[in-house]
Amino acid sequence: MKKIVILISGRGSNMEAIVRACAGGWPARVAAVLSNRPDAAGLQFAQQQGIATGVVDHRQFPDRASFDAAMAEAIDAHAPDLVVLAGFMRILTPAFVDRYAGRLLNIHPSLLPCFPGLNTHKQALDAGVKLHGATVHFVTPELDHGPIVIQAALDVLPSDTPESLAKRLLDCEHQIYPRAVRWFVEDRLQLQDGVVNVINPAEPQLLMAISAHTPAAGVKA
Repeated sequence: MKKIVILISGRGSNMEAIVRACAGGWPARVAAVLSNRPDAAGLQFAQQQGIATGVVDHRQFPDRASFDAAMAEAIDAHAPDLVVLAGFMRILTPAFVDRYAGRLLNIHPSLLPCFPGLNTHKQALDAGVKLHGATVHFVTPELDHGPIVIQAALDVLPSDTPESLAKRLLDCEHQIYPRAVRWFVEDRLQLQDGVVNVINPAEPQLLMAISAHTPAAGVKA
């Protein structure tokens, strides 16, 4: 049975979705939930589920490298097969990323490679895109890049604000992140030349969550 360690910085709603899905019979268990913030609300949920928790407070370290080394030590104490970033609001050093290469997943609230970094929903609205989404990807040293495992897409409504777009997208995130983690623990992710495919059997790697509020009429070929 594979072991998963999840890193959070706040409420950890994606962590909750993964924990609940894992309890449904995956060949894996969530061994620990760790945070860089002692007040992260998601720690309480994990404790209620009987999952080990820990805090490595980034404010106690003089630089990013020393924090990453301490966090890696806390992670390695659980000997995980997979490390999952679920709202973990820290930029990781290349040394940390390399340490967990091929077993470090992240979710980003945009259709990568579009809109990396922060404020993705505002970036999408400012750009006037008609489709927005979320991406689960393997982490590489380049921020918000790396081989894509699965994406979810939804249409951008004329009435959308960054807040409404984020809220609608969160439901999609809660569907695709557990799916990606399950594929990993089932040994069904095949990575070749920077491209990820799902095997044994193949499954769709795109969730289309087009809103019913947008009429199909008016678009001509």
